[in-house]
Amino acid sequence: MKTRQLGHLSPSSSQPQQILARHGKSFYWASKFLGADLAERAAQLYLFCRYVDDLADGDLPDRQESLEDIRARLDGKHVSAGPEIEAFIKLANTHNIPLSAAAELLDGMLSDQHPTALVDEAELLRYCHSVAGTVGLMMCRVLNCKEPRAESFAIDLGIAMQLTNISRDVLEDAQMDRRYLPSSWVDFTPQQIAEAGVNCQQPVAYAITRLLNLSEQYYASAQLGIRLLPFRSRLSIAIALRVYRQIGWVLKRRNMVWWQGRVMVTAGEKVLLSLRSMADLRPKVVPPHETKLHQHLQGLAGVQPR
Repeated sequence: MKTRQLGHLSPSSSQPQQILARHGKSFYWASKFLGADLAERAAQLYLFCRYVDDLADGDLPDRQESLEDIRARLDGKHVSAGPEIEAFIKLANTHNIPLSAAAELLDGMLSDQHPTALVDEAELLRYCHSVAGTVGLMMCRVLNCKEPRAESFAIDLGIAMQLTNISRDVLEDAQMDRRYLPSSWVDFTPQQIAEAGVNCQQPVAYAITRLLNLSEQYYASAQLGIRLLPFRSRLSIAIALRVYRQIGWVLKRRNMVWWQGRVMVTAGEKVLLSLRSMADLRPKVVPPHETKLHQHLQGLAGVQPR
C-alpha cells in the first residue's frame, strides 16, 4: 500500500470518505460501486493504511517510535497509539480482520525507516506482501467475503498493485534512499537512480519492464479470484484492478521514461476501464490458486502452507 507522503493526518483532519477521495483517487472511484455501507468500511480501512503510510513517509522526528507504538498496540500491548489506531482495532474486531496482517503492514512500514536496497525477487515479493498483500487480506474481511479461497487471490491483487506502485515511483523512492528494484535485476544505488544519469536510464527501464511483467502474473490471478467475492463487491474490485493495472500500460505507452516522473490514468480511461470491468462479473469456475505465486511468502499472514 505504499503511497506518497502527504503530511501527518491529525485525528480530526477529515472523514474516511473525504480522505479516500483526496488521496486515493483510483480507490475512491472504485468504491463508488460498493454501496454506502461497504464503501464506508473500505474507506475506514484505507484511513488506517493511509495514516500509518503517511507517518512512515513523513518527516516527523519521532516517526519510528510512533510506528513501534502502533505495532505494539496491534500486539495487544497497552500503549497509547492514537484514536486512528483505536478506530481501526474496533473495525478489525467487528469484521474479523486479522491483526497479524495489520502488524505485518507495520513491519513493512518500519523497514522503510532505513535505507532500502532489495536483493532479489523473493525479498521484493515479501516486501510487497507486507505493505499491500496484507491490505488485500484485510479488505476481504471488510467486504464480508465468506469464501476462504478468496484470500489468496486478494493477496495477489495487493502484491500486483504494489509492484505497480514501485514501477511508477522509482525516481521518488530513489530520492528517499529506497531502491525496491532488486539488485539481481539492476545494481545501481538509490543515489545513482535519483540522479537519473543517461547510463542508468535504460537498465532501470528494463528492470521496470520486468517488474510490470511480474505484476501481470499477480493481476491475472487476482482477476480470476474476483468471482469468489460477494456479488455486491465484485464490480468495485474489478474496477480497482483494471484502473491500477492501467498505470503499467501508461508507463509502457510512454516508453518507460521513468526519469520524467510518475504517470497518471486519465478520467476518460477510468470510465472506459469501468465499462470493461463488467466482463469480470460473468459466471466462471475459479481454478485452484497457483501455489508458485506464494512460494516466497511462506509464513506470512494469510498465506496457505504448501
